[in-house]
Amino acid sequence: MTFDAIDKKLLKLLQSDSKQTTKELSLKLNLSVTAVYERIKKLEKEGIIDKYVALINRNKIEKGFVVFCHLKLLQHTREFINQFEKEVVKLNEVLECFHVSGDYDYILKVCVKDMEEYREFMVTKLTTLQHIGSTHSTFMIGEVKNTTAFHM
Repeated sequence: MTFDAIDKKLLKLLQSDSKQTTKELSLKLNLSVTAVYERIKKLEKEGIIDKYVALINRNKIEKGFVVFCHLKLLQHTREFINQFEKEVVKLNEVLECFHVSGDYDYILKVCVKDMEEYREFMVTKLTTLQHIGSTHSTFMIGEVKNTTAFHM
């Protein structure tokens, strides 16, 4: 799908605040409400807009301790990969999990209350998963940039 300037501006507006009404968007885009509605429906149908979510301030819910856990599997067999991925997606503390190239097989973004809760997570959950060879944890000192918005 190709995007015109209005599509790009519409996506930017929705990424900054998806609760805007089609009327509010129509005024900002100088389009009719119907035209805005149709564009949004087209972007949803094409899968460009995947879903709408509420972003939670993790500090307000005592999940501000962020850890990037680098993980190696014992082997790279399809069975080990499938089993690990099936199990890791069930862990509530893991917000993101990426299968990566390089020295490690996966990078997990883990959000917990504090070091004590992270230790408990490691001991009772993560290290009980099958096929894990080793882990390496990196703790976030400060957040420089965190966005969900793509710029077209």
